[in-house]
Amino acid sequence: MSALQSATPQPVNLLDFDAAGLTAFFAERGEKPFRARQVLRWIHRGFVGDFDAMTDIAKSLREKLKQIATITPPAIVADRLSGDGSRKFLFDVGAGNAVESVFIPEDDRGTLCISTQAGCALDCAFCSTGKQGFNRNLTTAEIIGQLWQANCVLGARGADPKGERIISNVVLMGMGEPLANLDNAITALRLMLDDNAYGLSRRRVTVSTSGLVPAMDRLRDECPVALAVSLHAPDDALRDVLVPINRKYPLRELMAACRRYLERAPRDFVTFEYVMLDGVNDSDAHARALLALTRNTPCKFNLIPFNPFPGSPYRRSPAPRIRRFAEILIEAGVVATTRKTRGDDIAAACGQLAGQVDDRTRRSERRIVDVRKLD
Repeated sequence: MSALQSATPQPVNLLDFDAAGLTAFFAERGEKPFRARQVLRWIHRGFVGDFDAMTDIAKSLREKLKQIATITPPAIVADRLSGDGSRKFLFDVGAGNAVESVFIPEDDRGTLCISTQAGCALDCAFCSTGKQGFNRNLTTAEIIGQLWQANCVLGARGADPKGERIISNVVLMGMGEPLANLDNAITALRLMLDDNAYGLSRRRVTVSTSGLVPAMDRLRDECPVALAVSLHAPDDALRDVLVPINRKYPLRELMAACRRYLERAPRDFVTFEYVMLDGVNDSDAHARALLALTRNTPCKFNLIPFNPFPGSPYRRSPAPRIRRFAEILIEAGVVATTRKTRGDDIAAACGQLAGQVDDRTRRSERRIVDVRKLD
C-alpha cells in the first residue's frame, strides 16, 4: 500500500496550505516537490477545484488525491452589486457565521477587501463589525478562499482584453483584526505573493491593523507587505476610547513599531487610516497634534469619512471640515488623501462590514460609548 493510500480518511483542504505546506503534504505521502507546484498552480492560477481537471497530473495520483484531499473555499451565500460598481460577497463559514468581502473596481486597479475573522474582538467604537462581537479566527482556507471565489466569479479564468488582472490588489481590511489571526493570515499572504499562485507584488498587498505591536514585529520579520495602521486619534486619551487596544499598546509603542516595520517594508511609508468623526477627532488642533505625533515616522494619511451603521452615536464630519483637516496636513508636507466612499448603498463601505456572527463575547448586549460625553 502506498503512502497516499494510507493517509487519514478525513479529507484535507488544500486551500489551507502555502507552497511549503503543500510540499510537505506531498512529501509525507512519497510524492516529489514538483507535484506540489503543479497542484498549487492548478488551484490558485487556474482556479480549479476538481482534481480530474488537473490534466498534467497522472490519473493514479488524481484518484488518490480525491480520497484524501479537497479544495473547498467558503460558499458564497449572497452577492450584491453597488450602484458604483463595488460588489459585496457574503461567505458562509459555518455554525451560523458568515463574513463579507468587497471588490472595488477602479480605472487602474481592482481591489479585494478580505476578512480574517468572524467578527472582531477589538471593539473599536466606530466599527459595525466590532459591535457584532467575535466568534472565531478564520482558517487559511477561509481567508484565501475569499480571493479564490472572487476570482472565479469575476471571470479570472480568462484574461481580460488588456491581459491585466481583474483583482490586482488585496487588502486585509475586512471583518476582524488580521494580526490577531497571524498564523493563518501569514499563510494566506504567502499564497498571494507566490508566483505559482496569485503572484501579487508585496506593494499591492496591504495588511491593516489597529496596532498589535508584537504581531507587527513578527509580520515584518516573516512576511512584510504594505502596512496600514488604524490610527483615528492623535493622543492616548482619545484613542483609548476609539481604539481600545491602545490601552495595551499606546501610541509611543505603536509609532516605534511602525518605524521598525519600515526597515523591511516594501513601501517607504506607513499609511495611517483616520476615520473622520464630527466633533470628536476632526478639529484643526487634532490635525496639528497628528503632525507632532508622526513627525519622525514616514507616512501618509488616508482620511475616511465615517460610514454610519444602526446604533452608532457618531456622525460623519462635514465635507468642508474634512477638506480643512487635509489641508493642514498637506501644508505641512504630509501626503493626505480622502477615501472615496464606495459601496455604502449595500453596506460595503469602510467600517460597515458585519456579516453574521454568533457572538461569543455577548458584546451586542453592551451599550455603545459616546466619546462626545467625555469632553
